Amino acid sequence: MRIPRHVGIIPDGNRRWAKGQSMDKKDGYRHGLNPGLEVMKEAMRFGVKELTYYGFTVDNCKRPKEQIKAFQQACIDAVKLIENDAVSLLVVGNTESKFFPEELLSYTKRNEEDESKMKVNFLVNYGWDWDLRNGFSSKEISRMDMIIRWGGMCRLSGFLPIQSVYADFYVVKDLWPDYRNEHFEEAINWYQKQDVTLGG
Repeated sequence: MRIPRHVGIIPDGNRRWAKGQSMDKKDGYRHGLNPGLEVMKEAMRFGVKELTYYGFTVDNCKRPKEQIKAFQQACIDAVKLIENDAVSLLVVGNTESKFFPEELLSYTKRNEEDESKMKVNFLVNYGWDWDLRNGFSSKEISRMDMIIRWGGMCRLSGFLPIQSVYADFYVVKDLWPDYRNEHFEEAINWYQKQDVTLGG
């Protein structure tokens, strides 16, 4: 089986899921924490070497204050949940902005350069234009082989424009809080059928 070395995760649909559950939109973000753990375990099981989560963007910070606070906290909680796992952890985002959580500043340098550990990256208060204007701030993150987006939307939303240049793009119609391991397995199986030429 041909396994993508680096998989990008766009966990979309938290607010729509909350609305469907008769919750406030802000409450959807905390329900995305367990799916984040589960997809990481699946990636490890398949032998993926690097995993990048799209936490929240600079543009997301135009949302209501209660939603901003909720997705900031979800990113903090997600990083804290996996910091003791066998991963090499890195957080990338605009740390000079008031929207970047202070609790994550210490994670903006990769915690370990151990080739035996899977690299896990979180994009927090990330903006594609900020990235490029600041001399390719995400340069420690490698090129992605496949991107999986939950929530049914067929767009990248500014997700690592340089690293996504040759990525195969798989869309899951289900919303992120409804994640099932079958989603990841189906994406891996779909990847087997793609003609990866990298432009050659």
